[in-house]
Amino acid sequence: MNAPSPAAPAPGDSGPPPNPLAPLQRRIQVLLDKSTPHIAYRWIGLAALLLVYGVRVYFLQGFYIVTYALAIYILNLLLGFLSPQVNPELEGPTLPSKADEEFRPFVRRLPEFKFWWSSAKAVMFGFSATFFPMFDVPVFWPILVFYWFVLFFVTMKRQIMHMIKYRYVPFSFGKKSYSGKNSGGRAAAKSNK
Repeated sequence: MNAPSPAAPAPGDSGPPPNPLAPLQRRIQVLLDKSTPHIAYRWIGLAALLLVYGVRVYFLQGFYIVTYALAIYILNLLLGFLSPQVNPELEGPTLPSKADEEFRPFVRRLPEFKFWWSSAKAVMFGFSATFFPMFDVPVFWPILVFYWFVLFFVTMKRQIMHMIKYRYVPFSFGKKSYSGKNSGGRAAAKSNK
């Protein structure tokens, strides 16, 4: 009369099969966690990865469609990085518009770390795509470059107009330091002792 509970596994069932990639995924996650505070080194590494990719495409004289798709994807990530998490057009202005309103910090739709990691994965995916000749579609590459620059300038103009309209700046330059009214206060206090 003692029926096994539905949450307990059957005697021969040991649960889902083990993931053979789990140790590799854990190791990658540990490396990502360790790289989080090293912003400059991460971006230098991404620039080096882009340089290696560019040299490979240059010497192969092909894979322009892969490069174009990679550039469009990174442009899309950049737009997410520059955009606020809450769209002021849909939900009203959330940033202070007057001096006496409460300060609300700029929160990005795509955080810096996710922007970097998505870009790095995309470059690695594009690099691996250059090893498969089926992705080497013959195109006239100057048209792709021209079209990408037109797309870049149009989207950046729209993004900058959005920033001006809703008065936000997606960059912070560190914590502001304020000096008190009495600049020699500490020196005067030390000399009195």
